[in-house]
Amino acid sequence: MKVAVAGCCHGALDKMYETLELLQRRHNVRPDLLLCCGDFQAVRNEADLCCMAVPAKYRHMQTFYRYYSGEKKAPVLTVFIGGNHEASNHLQELPYGGWVAPNIYYLGYAGVVRFRGVRIAGISGIFKSHDYRKGHFECPPYNQQTIRSAYHVRNIEVFKLKQLKHPIDIFMSHDWPRSIYHYGNKKQLLKMKSFFRQEVESNTLGSPAASELLQHLKPTYWFSAHLHVKFAAFMQHQTNSKEELPKATKFLALDKCLPHRDFLQIIDVEHDPNASDSLEYDAEWIAVLKATNSLVNVTQTSWNMPENNGLHAKWDYSATEEAIKEVLEELNHNLKIPCNFTLTAACYDPSKPQKKVEPVHTINPQTTEFCAQFGLTDINDRIQQAKEEGSVRGEREEEEEEEEMDSTGSAEEPSEYNTDNSGLSSINPDEIMLDEEGGDEDLSTCSVDPSPDHPPDFSASFSDIRIMPDSMAVSSDDAMDSTNEELEKSGVSKQVEEKSLNERPLKRVGGNENGNSGIKIKRRNQAIYAAEDEDKTE
Repeated sequence: MKVAVAGCCHGALDKMYETLELLQRRHNVRPDLLLCCGDFQAVRNEADLCCMAVPAKYRHMQTFYRYYSGEKKAPVLTVFIGGNHEASNHLQELPYGGWVAPNIYYLGYAGVVRFRGVRIAGISGIFKSHDYRKGHFECPPYNQQTIRSAYHVRNIEVFKLKQLKHPIDIFMSHDWPRSIYHYGNKKQLLKMKSFFRQEVESNTLGSPAASELLQHLKPTYWFSAHLHVKFAAFMQHQTNSKEELPKATKFLALDKCLPHRDFLQIIDVEHDPNASDSLEYDAEWIAVLKATNSLVNVTQTSWNMPENNGLHAKWDYSATEEAIKEVLEELNHNLKIPCNFTLTAACYDPSKPQKKVEPVHTINPQTTEFCAQFGLTDINDRIQQAKEEGSVRGEREEEEEEEEMDSTGSAEEPSEYNTDNSGLSSINPDEIMLDEEGGDEDLSTCSVDPSPDHPPDFSASFSDIRIMPDSMAVSSDDAMDSTNEELEKSGVSKQVEEKSLNERPLKRVGGNENGNSGIKIKRRNQAIYAAEDEDKTE
């Protein structure tokens, strides 16, 4: 089947779907599935805008609300993960995943689903060492700290994914796995993004947690976004035994959704022709969720996941074949995800814009139904309870839960990632330094730049749509200088490309050239976001 993969969407759904229509007209190719690697920005209204960690000048309503209200419907099944510029209050309603609009599915903090027999997994957010070992304690209304920590990856999600034993076909993360740049054309990457050099040479660019998952899961494909640059790599994994067949991962990072930018890729993925055309639950993942349910933590207390180090009574939470069978029997072998999308917030009305809004913490019926069906803890309900008990800010909910955590995870143990030199605490990829952008900003006040009622036709100005039959293709300017032989052996073919005459190079901005001396943005972000000002997006 044909799978379209997109980078950072930034709420520009109309542009993205128009590009798919253009693909069909020009190449007679219609994708069966669209994957988006974060910064989706499922913004429903002004309150959602206030929960998005970006400077005020980037708070634009964009077009998602049209799909949320039912005015429009996604023309292709869309599955996405969260990034670091999201309406966190909206996505938080669906910690285990769910529909944010008809035909648009969010994978949750971490998740695994199936489509036509293809197993798709992903993890939302970006890595920050100082929040990695905390629980999901944040809830709206956010403050200047929690509006950012809400989208930081947590160790429990990585732990859950590491319990998977069956092969993964496609994995999505927002930030790149650390070290992946050593398996592609690093020279070309640094030519396009010279400000990455220091982090690449010190091996601090990317997420160590994602790197751990890459080495553990060894998926066939791994897709990322975040750095707003296209990059391909091919990683041959080491085998643990002579009997184990060698595995390799084809990695691709996508650019952001903008005219004149290469943000969309088409790949052919082997699928089961007898499998359902509906999006389905993954039985092993459900079994893992049930097994790890006792590890749910909604406090700021840092603690490590169970491991075989003599300190834990149990450390293996992987699903047995019996547990998987039980899940199948519970569902009567019907794994289809119910189309139970429900409106949980008022939709943006261009004729009645709201200036002063107060985000609220919402319990989504989809999550309630999911948790009831599989006997799981509703994280948002637990946070609400903890708030009422006055224990959500760093204390255990009950003495019994504290004793349970002592038997499974300990806050006294050292983290598996050194929090002092993670390399990401000060130079996290593509994250705007909100601390220096007005820490006293009122998050309940949003200046909305509404989308036009008749958005322009972008079909003539979008850059090429890359079509890669059979397997992931790498263009000549992305060909790996050190792994050409491996790529040829893996069947990588040349991309079909139509160059846009209007394509412009990425503008480099330094110092105060961004036109606002009152806002300080990291050097990397100055270059990344320069093109956004030019194209009037985000």
